[in-house]
Amino acid sequence: MTTAFETLSYGHTPSPVEPLPHQLLAALGQHRMATTGQLHGLLRPDAARQTVSTPLNRLRHEGLVDFTVLPRSNRARAWFLTGEGARLVRDFPALRGRPPYPITSATAASLKTPHTLTVVRTHLAFVADARGRGDEHGHLDWTPEVSHPLSDGEKVIADAVMHYTLSGEGQRTKLRAFVEVDRATMASERLASKLIEYARLWSYDPQPVGRQRSRQPVVAGAVWLRWYPVFPRVLFVLTGASRYVLKNRITDLQAMVAQHPLVGTLARQVPLGAAALDDLEVQGPTGDVWVPLVGGEPRPWTDL
Repeated sequence: MTTAFETLSYGHTPSPVEPLPHQLLAALGQHRMATTGQLHGLLRPDAARQTVSTPLNRLRHEGLVDFTVLPRSNRARAWFLTGEGARLVRDFPALRGRPPYPITSATAASLKTPHTLTVVRTHLAFVADARGRGDEHGHLDWTPEVSHPLSDGEKVIADAVMHYTLSGEGQRTKLRAFVEVDRATMASERLASKLIEYARLWSYDPQPVGRQRSRQPVVAGAVWLRWYPVFPRVLFVLTGASRYVLKNRITDLQAMVAQHPLVGTLARQVPLGAAALDDLEVQGPTGDVWVPLVGGEPRPWTDL
């Protein structure tokens, strides 16, 4: 009898490390959901679309993935792991410590689709740009919905944490970023308040009971040092509204930097920027598309 795992040996144009079906399952475990076109762009951009769609349909036949049809899309499919697929992928080395969760039905998938696919769309802009530049940034260098604890059970949840390596002139520079993807579905003030959450995370230093809290804004025991050697830059990616509305939302982010003392202190230490998703897709993230939240002319995200 052939097991589900054994059926993963098929695939088109496998990588030197993993067959394409393994990569498809890992990508869905990492990103929660992605369209056929997005998986094609992440994993096999130079191959025919069928290179990705054929193994996806086979994985569905094995009961490891399923899809929901996107409305007003000419029946485009958004794929996700089933319960069986999530159980299988849980043991993949790339996902250890971050067990994937299944989406239980197409109805549940449809509720998550708009935001999740926009986050993947943002990731694709960075992947395509890195590929063209010769930088290192692949389908597993972007982790959605990363939670960081604060005091009293509170937490900061980043839409994504990005790992990116600049390569050139014999040097390698590792960069990290918290990415917030805004579809203009929340009030502008609520979006700007995300900066307060990141400023709290940057300054949060849990103290043992009985010890007087340090008056310094950041000390060696800051909680984020558990995960990052340097506090990641914070990038806001905006879409879902007119240019005028997006510009106003960036202005509100800048106002928060100027008016909130802790956010202002964060901004003096950590690069902060905002850009329109359409600009990332047209000019690339290393184009002059990022507005610094401390003011100044648009520039690449690497130069904030």
